[in-house]
Amino acid sequence: MRFFFLVWGNLKRKKLRTLLTVLSICVAFVLYGLLCTIREAFASGVDLADAKRLIVRHKVSLLMLLPAKYGPRMESIPGVAAAVHWTWFNGIYQDEPKNWFGSFAVEPGPFLAMFPEYVLLEDQMQCWLRTRTGAIVGRTLVERFGWKIGDRIPLTSPIWPREGDGAWEFEIVGIYEGAQKGTDTSGFFFRYDYFDEARVRNKGEVGWYAVRVNDPDHVVEVAQAIDAEFANSPYETKAEPEGAFVQGFIAQVGNIGTIMIAVLSAVFFTILLVVGNTMAQAVRDRIAELGVLKAVGFTNERVLVLVLAESLLIAALGGLTGLGLAWLFTLRGSPVPSLLPVFYLPVRFLGIGVAIVLALGLVAGILPALQAMRLQIAVALRRQA
Repeated sequence: MRFFFLVWGNLKRKKLRTLLTVLSICVAFVLYGLLCTIREAFASGVDLADAKRLIVRHKVSLLMLLPAKYGPRMESIPGVAAAVHWTWFNGIYQDEPKNWFGSFAVEPGPFLAMFPEYVLLEDQMQCWLRTRTGAIVGRTLVERFGWKIGDRIPLTSPIWPREGDGAWEFEIVGIYEGAQKGTDTSGFFFRYDYFDEARVRNKGEVGWYAVRVNDPDHVVEVAQAIDAEFANSPYETKAEPEGAFVQGFIAQVGNIGTIMIAVLSAVFFTILLVVGNTMAQAVRDRIAELGVLKAVGFTNERVLVLVLAESLLIAALGGLTGLGLAWLFTLRGSPVPSLLPVFYLPVRFLGIGVAIVLALGLVAGILPALQAMRLQIAVALRRQA
């Protein structure tokens, strides 16, 4: 710390050059933070997937429906603890396509038992069971539209017209929270019996099933048994672990991890060259001064540390500022909640970012620092002359 002002003074010598370098590093780490946030948004479903849950859908496509009577037959298969169906609704609020969000018809009691990550107060649960048009809404969705319990919400669906050709009306009877940080709380869930009674077509059919197995070590065998149960029927099934099902959706977008690594590798390689060039130029500008420092008693090792400290300080100023800005941006919530309902920067990525800052400072500064350390006093002072 006693040499901090010496290092700081060297950085202030070329203010514009230092500022531009710091801004370049800052932009790189803002990009890093946002890409990590997007990666977390896509991967949160996989990370939080329950190893004891299977997703059972139509063998041909998720768009094709299954009979509601399949549930009891699945529960009769050895190893199956429970089977709960979902049906995609594709609700749109106020007839505005931008006001789209995930909405589903479910059976209240079995659904919440199957998915304990959705936390709903008991009195709100009882109200949902009593209210035929009742719906529960995630905290993120409530904050997005400013809803509250008791509000009546009209929704339209391009998939499911209602008998009478009117809007579907729901009453918010509960607001659910996420049991974990990455839980998606942007969903809208309502009662299947109300939905099935009022829809125009495909009565008695559902979108897919969530199946809980007794032993996570036997999920593959149970999945095969489920598919065998409905083989050669008009509604053949495809059962797969929940994590694999979610991963399939992510794969349609692309390999997010590979994309993120490729982009960040290019960015950080460029920034490494920028910072390295800045430090090399700084050493060349101060060769005579480094010679004076050595002449008055500074050891080679101390000169090495001074240059490395300067490189680390530049990296820290830009990198930590960039990480902080990215974190502050995520606190505002998702800019596209319908596509990225989970939007936060995990602490582990902040920790990795800090490690990258340190590595950037060391790698960018090591060659100029070695050059300064090996500098001979006579050669350096000759430059001054």
